[in-house]
Amino acid sequence: MTTTVPEFGIAGYGCAFGEDQDVASTAGQFVDDPERVFRWGYRTFHRAAPDVTATHLAAEAGRAAIAAAGLSAGDIDYVVLALSDVPEYLNFDSSAALARELKIHLRPTLLLGEGCASGVTGLGNVAGLFATQPDLTHVLFVAVNRVSEYHRNRMKVNNSIHSDGASAVVLRRGHTAGQWLATTQFTDPEVADWFRTDHGGAVSPVAPDGWSSRSDVNGLERVQEHFRADPKGLRDFVQALNRRLVEVVDQACARSGVDRADLTKVVHLNDNQGSFEEISEEFGIPMSRTNAALAAQHGHMGAADHLATLAMLTESGELTSGDLVALIGISIGMRWYCTLVRI
Repeated sequence: MTTTVPEFGIAGYGCAFGEDQDVASTAGQFVDDPERVFRWGYRTFHRAAPDVTATHLAAEAGRAAIAAAGLSAGDIDYVVLALSDVPEYLNFDSSAALARELKIHLRPTLLLGEGCASGVTGLGNVAGLFATQPDLTHVLFVAVNRVSEYHRNRMKVNNSIHSDGASAVVLRRGHTAGQWLATTQFTDPEVADWFRTDHGGAVSPVAPDGWSSRSDVNGLERVQEHFRADPKGLRDFVQALNRRLVEVVDQACARSGVDRADLTKVVHLNDNQGSFEEISEEFGIPMSRTNAALAAQHGHMGAADHLATLAMLTESGELTSGDLVALIGISIGMRWYCTLVRI
Protein backbone atom coordinates (compact mmCIF):
# COMPACT_ATOMS: atom_id res chain seq x y z
CA MET A 1 0.00 0.00 0.00
CA THR A 2 1.36 3.43 -0.96
CA THR A 3 1.04 6.18 1.64
CA THR A 4 0.82 9.76 0.43
CA VAL A 5 2.61 12.18 2.76
CA PRO A 6 0.71 15.48 2.94
CA GLU A 7 2.64 18.64 2.10
CA PHE A 8 1.93 21.63 4.31
CA GLY A 9 3.89 24.40 5.95
CA ILE A 10 3.72 27.39 8.29
CA ALA A 11 2.08 30.41 6.68
CA GLY A 12 2.03 32.59 9.80
CA TYR A 13 3.24 32.66 13.42
CA GLY A 14 1.77 34.22 16.55
CA CYS A 15 2.82 34.37 20.20
CA ALA A 16 1.41 35.66 23.48
CA PHE A 17 3.18 35.74 26.84
CA GLY A 18 2.34 36.46 30.45
CA GLU A 19 4.09 39.33 32.19
CA ASP A 20 7.89 39.12 32.45
CA GLN A 21 9.13 38.09 35.89
CA ASP A 22 12.69 38.21 37.22
CA VAL A 23 13.79 34.87 38.65
CA ALA A 24 16.19 36.34 41.21
CA SER A 25 13.51 38.54 42.82
CA THR A 26 10.56 36.12 42.69
CA ALA A 27 11.90 32.60 43.40
CA GLY A 28 11.43 33.05 47.15
CA GLN A 29 7.68 33.37 46.59
CA PHE A 30 7.54 29.77 45.34
CA VAL A 31 10.27 27.79 47.10
CA ASP A 32 12.14 27.87 50.39
CA ASP A 33 15.46 27.11 48.69
CA PRO A 34 15.76 29.63 45.82
CA GLU A 35 19.46 28.89 45.36
CA ARG A 36 18.43 25.53 43.90
CA VAL A 37 16.28 27.34 41.34
CA PHE A 38 19.02 29.84 40.50
CA ARG A 39 21.31 26.95 39.51
CA TRP A 40 18.95 26.06 36.66
CA GLY A 41 20.14 29.14 34.77
CA TYR A 42 16.82 30.86 34.06
CA ARG A 43 16.84 34.66 34.13
CA THR A 44 13.18 35.46 33.46
CA PHE A 45 9.83 33.71 33.02
CA HIS A 46 6.26 34.72 32.19
CA ARG A 47 3.42 34.90 34.71
CA ALA A 48 -0.07 35.75 33.48
CA ALA A 49 -2.27 38.13 35.47
CA PRO A 50 -4.90 36.35 37.61
CA ASP A 51 -7.73 37.18 35.20
CA VAL A 52 -5.85 35.97 32.09
CA THR A 53 -6.83 32.42 31.20
CA ALA A 54 -5.31 29.86 28.86
CA THR A 55 -8.09 30.67 26.39
CA HIS A 56 -7.14 34.36 26.47
CA LEU A 57 -3.47 33.61 25.76
CA ALA A 58 -4.33 31.09 23.04
CA ALA A 59 -6.71 33.52 21.34
CA GLU A 60 -4.14 36.32 21.34
CA ALA A 61 -1.55 34.07 19.73
CA GLY A 62 -4.12 32.68 17.28
CA ARG A 63 -5.21 36.15 16.11
CA ALA A 64 -1.58 37.10 15.51
CA ALA A 65 -0.94 33.96 13.45
CA ILE A 66 -4.08 34.44 11.35
CA ALA A 67 -3.11 38.05 10.65
CA ALA A 68 0.49 37.08 9.82
CA ALA A 69 -0.85 34.61 7.26
CA GLY A 70 -2.91 37.37 5.63
CA LEU A 71 -6.18 35.64 6.54
CA SER A 72 -9.34 36.27 8.52
CA ALA A 73 -11.12 33.97 10.95
CA GLY A 74 -13.48 32.83 8.22
CA ASP A 75 -10.57 31.38 6.25
CA ILE A 76 -9.71 28.83 8.95
CA ASP A 77 -10.97 25.33 8.17
CA TYR A 78 -9.97 23.59 11.41
CA VAL A 79 -8.87 24.67 14.92
CA VAL A 80 -6.47 22.46 16.89
CA LEU A 81 -5.48 23.36 20.46
CA ALA A 82 -2.64 21.73 22.42
CA LEU A 83 -3.24 22.45 26.10
CA SER A 84 -0.71 21.73 28.84
CA ASP A 85 -1.24 22.23 32.57
CA VAL A 86 -4.61 22.15 34.33
CA PRO A 87 -7.61 23.21 32.19
CA GLU A 88 -9.84 26.09 33.20
CA TYR A 89 -12.80 23.83 33.99
CA LEU A 90 -13.72 20.16 34.12
CA ASN A 91 -15.90 18.81 31.30
CA PHE A 92 -14.81 21.78 29.22
CA ASP A 93 -13.61 21.72 25.62
CA SER A 94 -10.91 24.37 25.47
CA SER A 95 -10.61 24.06 21.69
CA ALA A 96 -14.28 25.03 21.33
CA ALA A 97 -13.77 27.94 23.72
CA LEU A 98 -10.83 29.09 21.61
CA ALA A 99 -12.88 28.91 18.40
CA ARG A 100 -15.60 30.97 20.08
CA GLU A 101 -13.08 33.56 21.22
CA LEU A 102 -11.73 33.83 17.67
CA LYS A 103 -15.24 33.89 16.13
CA ILE A 104 -14.56 30.78 14.06
CA HIS A 105 -18.02 29.24 13.79
CA LEU A 106 -19.26 25.83 12.56
CA ARG A 107 -15.76 24.52 11.94
CA PRO A 108 -14.27 21.35 13.48
CA THR A 109 -12.02 21.65 16.52
CA LEU A 110 -9.61 19.25 18.19
CA LEU A 111 -8.23 19.30 21.75
CA LEU A 112 -4.86 17.67 22.55
CA GLY A 113 -3.71 17.10 26.11
CA GLU A 114 -0.47 15.10 26.20
CA GLY A 115 1.36 17.73 28.23
CA CYS A 116 4.14 19.68 26.58
CA ALA A 117 4.51 16.94 23.94
CA SER A 118 1.23 17.90 22.26
CA GLY A 119 2.69 21.17 20.98
CA VAL A 120 5.02 19.05 18.82
CA THR A 121 3.27 15.73 18.28
CA GLY A 122 0.12 17.69 17.41
CA LEU A 123 1.76 18.58 14.11
CA GLY A 124 1.61 14.88 13.30
CA ASN A 125 -2.11 14.90 14.12
CA VAL A 126 -2.55 17.79 11.70
CA ALA A 127 -0.67 15.82 9.05
CA GLY A 128 -3.29 13.13 9.45
CA LEU A 129 -6.06 15.68 8.98
CA PHE A 130 -4.50 16.96 5.77
CA ALA A 131 -3.98 13.40 4.53
CA THR A 132 -7.57 12.29 5.13
CA GLN A 133 -9.49 15.49 4.41
CA PRO A 134 -8.52 16.86 0.97
CA ASP A 135 -10.83 19.87 1.38
CA LEU A 136 -8.70 21.30 4.22
CA THR A 137 -6.57 24.29 3.24
CA HIS A 138 -5.84 26.19 6.48
CA VAL A 139 -5.49 24.70 9.96
CA LEU A 140 -4.92 26.93 12.98
CA PHE A 141 -2.70 25.10 15.45
CA VAL A 142 -2.31 26.73 18.88
CA ALA A 143 -0.30 25.52 21.89
CA VAL A 144 -0.79 27.09 25.31
CA ASN A 145 0.43 26.72 28.88
CA ARG A 146 -1.17 28.61 31.75
CA VAL A 147 -0.01 27.36 35.16
CA SER A 148 -2.76 26.79 37.72
CA GLU A 149 -0.87 27.94 40.78
CA TYR A 150 -3.39 26.33 43.14
CA HIS A 151 -2.65 22.90 41.66
CA ARG A 152 1.01 23.24 40.68
CA ASN A 153 3.99 25.14 41.97
CA ARG A 154 5.69 26.50 38.85
CA MET A 155 9.11 26.07 40.45
CA LYS A 156 8.58 22.55 41.89
CA VAL A 157 7.07 20.46 39.08
CA ASN A 158 10.53 19.39 37.92
CA ASN A 159 13.86 21.12 37.27
CA SER A 160 12.28 23.81 35.08
CA ILE A 161 10.48 27.05 35.85
CA HIS A 162 7.02 26.70 34.37
CA SER A 163 5.91 29.76 32.46
CA ASP A 164 2.69 31.15 30.93
CA GLY A 165 2.55 31.58 27.18
CA ALA A 166 0.98 30.56 23.90
CA SER A 167 2.24 29.99 20.37
CA ALA A 168 0.24 29.58 17.19
CA VAL A 169 0.78 28.77 13.54
CA VAL A 170 -1.45 28.76 10.50
CA LEU A 171 -0.66 25.58 8.56
CA ARG A 172 -1.40 25.81 4.83
CA ARG A 173 -1.66 22.93 2.39
CA GLY A 174 1.05 23.09 -0.27
CA HIS A 175 3.03 25.78 1.58
CA THR A 176 6.77 25.10 1.35
CA ALA A 177 8.08 27.42 4.11
CA GLY A 178 8.19 25.84 7.56
CA GLN A 179 7.29 22.54 5.95
CA TRP A 180 6.39 19.55 8.12
CA LEU A 181 8.46 16.47 7.31
CA ALA A 182 7.77 13.86 9.99
CA THR A 183 6.60 13.30 13.57
CA THR A 184 7.68 10.38 15.76
CA GLN A 185 7.14 9.51 19.41
CA PHE A 186 7.25 6.62 21.88
CA THR A 187 6.40 6.19 25.57
CA ASP A 188 7.55 4.34 28.66
CA PRO A 189 4.11 3.87 30.27
CA GLU A 190 5.46 2.16 33.42
CA VAL A 191 6.30 5.60 34.82
CA ALA A 192 3.21 7.45 33.63
CA ASP A 193 2.32 8.71 37.13
CA TRP A 194 5.46 10.62 37.98
CA PHE A 195 4.36 14.15 37.08
CA ARG A 196 0.62 13.91 37.58
CA THR A 197 -1.43 16.46 39.55
CA ASP A 198 -2.93 14.46 42.41
CA HIS A 199 -5.91 16.58 43.42
CA GLY A 200 -8.80 17.99 41.40
CA GLY A 201 -9.60 14.91 39.33
CA ALA A 202 -12.17 12.15 39.86
CA VAL A 203 -9.95 10.07 42.19
CA SER A 204 -9.22 12.96 44.56
CA PRO A 205 -11.51 15.87 43.66
CA VAL A 206 -10.70 17.86 46.82
CA ALA A 207 -7.26 18.37 48.31
CA PRO A 208 -6.84 17.39 51.99
CA ASP A 209 -6.84 20.07 54.67
CA GLY A 210 -3.55 21.91 54.85
CA TRP A 211 -2.38 20.82 51.40
CA SER A 212 -0.53 23.41 49.32
CA SER A 213 1.28 23.29 46.01
CA ARG A 214 4.15 25.10 47.74
CA SER A 215 4.83 22.13 50.02
CA ASP A 216 3.61 19.26 47.81
CA VAL A 217 6.12 16.69 46.56
CA ASN A 218 7.38 17.27 43.04
CA GLY A 219 7.87 14.90 40.15
CA LEU A 220 11.58 14.44 40.78
CA GLU A 221 10.89 13.32 44.34
CA ARG A 222 8.55 10.69 42.89
CA VAL A 223 11.34 9.56 40.58
CA GLN A 224 13.71 9.18 43.53
CA GLU A 225 11.09 7.26 45.51
CA HIS A 226 10.46 4.94 42.55
CA PHE A 227 14.13 3.98 42.42
CA ARG A 228 14.84 4.15 46.18
CA ALA A 229 15.68 0.43 46.35
CA ASP A 230 17.22 0.31 42.87
CA PRO A 231 20.05 2.84 42.49
CA LYS A 232 21.35 1.07 39.39
CA GLY A 233 17.89 1.35 37.83
CA LEU A 234 17.96 5.09 38.49
CA ARG A 235 21.39 5.44 36.85
CA ASP A 236 20.24 3.43 33.85
CA PHE A 237 17.09 5.50 33.48
CA VAL A 238 18.93 8.83 33.71
CA GLN A 239 21.43 7.65 31.08
CA ALA A 240 18.54 6.60 28.84
CA LEU A 241 16.76 9.96 28.99
CA ASN A 242 18.88 11.81 26.45
CA ARG A 243 19.89 8.70 24.51
CA ARG A 244 16.21 8.16 23.72
CA LEU A 245 16.00 11.73 22.43
CA VAL A 246 18.64 10.84 19.86
CA GLU A 247 16.76 7.64 19.03
CA VAL A 248 13.46 9.43 18.39
CA VAL A 249 15.22 12.02 16.20
CA ASP A 250 16.87 9.24 14.21
CA GLN A 251 13.47 7.64 13.68
CA ALA A 252 12.08 10.92 12.33
CA CYS A 253 15.10 11.39 10.08
CA ALA A 254 14.74 7.87 8.68
CA ARG A 255 11.05 8.44 8.03
CA SER A 256 11.68 11.67 6.12
CA GLY A 257 14.85 10.59 4.29
CA VAL A 258 17.27 13.04 5.91
CA ASP A 259 20.33 12.62 8.10
CA ARG A 260 20.76 13.83 11.69
CA ALA A 261 24.02 15.51 10.61
CA ASP A 262 21.94 17.79 8.38
CA LEU A 263 20.14 19.40 11.33
CA THR A 264 20.68 23.14 11.65
CA LYS A 265 19.04 23.41 15.08
CA VAL A 266 17.85 21.05 17.77
CA VAL A 267 15.01 22.80 19.58
CA HIS A 268 14.35 21.16 22.93
CA LEU A 269 11.66 22.17 25.41
CA ASN A 270 12.74 25.17 27.50
CA ASP A 271 14.64 23.11 30.04
CA ASN A 272 17.35 24.18 32.48
CA GLN A 273 20.83 24.97 31.22
CA GLY A 274 22.36 21.80 32.65
CA SER A 275 19.97 19.71 30.57
CA PHE A 276 20.98 21.60 27.45
CA GLU A 277 24.62 20.84 28.18
CA GLU A 278 23.80 17.13 28.45
CA ILE A 279 21.71 17.15 25.27
CA SER A 280 24.41 18.99 23.34
CA GLU A 281 26.93 16.35 24.40
CA GLU A 282 24.58 13.50 23.48
CA PHE A 283 23.94 14.96 20.01
CA GLY A 284 27.56 16.00 19.54
CA ILE A 285 26.70 19.64 18.82
CA PRO A 286 27.55 22.98 20.47
CA MET A 287 24.88 24.59 22.67
CA SER A 288 24.63 27.38 20.09
CA ARG A 289 22.81 24.90 17.86
CA THR A 290 20.11 24.50 20.50
CA ASN A 291 17.61 26.94 21.98
CA ALA A 292 19.36 27.17 25.35
CA ALA A 293 19.65 30.98 25.29
CA LEU A 294 15.95 31.53 24.55
CA ALA A 295 14.96 28.97 27.18
CA ALA A 296 16.73 30.99 29.86
CA GLN A 297 14.69 34.06 28.86
CA HIS A 298 11.23 32.50 28.66
CA GLY A 299 11.01 29.55 31.04
CA HIS A 300 9.20 26.33 30.22
CA MET A 301 5.92 27.30 28.53
CA GLY A 302 4.73 23.71 28.29
CA ALA A 303 3.26 22.89 24.89
CA ALA A 304 4.01 26.41 23.64
CA ASP A 305 7.82 26.17 23.85
CA HIS A 306 8.73 24.80 20.46
CA LEU A 307 6.57 26.86 18.10
CA ALA A 308 7.34 30.04 20.04
CA THR A 309 11.05 29.28 19.69
CA LEU A 310 10.65 28.51 15.99
CA ALA A 311 8.84 31.82 15.52
CA MET A 312 11.55 33.81 17.31
CA LEU A 313 14.45 32.09 15.54
CA THR A 314 12.81 32.65 12.17
CA GLU A 315 11.94 36.28 12.87
CA SER A 316 15.50 37.03 14.05
CA GLY A 317 17.00 35.47 10.92
CA GLU A 318 18.87 32.83 12.90
CA LEU A 319 16.90 30.27 10.90
CA THR A 320 16.62 30.82 7.16
CA SER A 321 15.00 29.10 4.20
CA GLY A 322 16.11 25.49 3.80
CA ASP A 323 17.34 25.01 7.37
CA LEU A 324 16.37 21.70 8.97
CA VAL A 325 15.07 21.80 12.57
CA ALA A 326 14.26 19.03 15.03
CA LEU A 327 11.64 19.88 17.66
CA ILE A 328 12.28 17.47 20.52
CA GLY A 329 11.44 16.79 24.13
CA ILE A 330 10.39 14.51 26.98
CA SER A 331 6.91 14.82 28.43
CA ILE A 332 4.41 13.17 30.74
CA GLY A 333 3.80 9.62 29.75
CA MET A 334 6.89 9.34 29.80
CA ARG A 335 6.98 10.35 26.16
CA TRP A 336 9.93 11.09 23.87
CA TYR A 337 8.99 12.97 20.71
CA CYS A 338 10.29 14.72 17.61
CA THR A 339 8.91 16.67 14.67
CA LEU A 340 11.15 17.69 11.77
CA VAL A 341 10.50 21.02 10.04
CA ARG A 342 12.21 22.45 6.94
CA ILE A 343 12.29 26.27 7.18
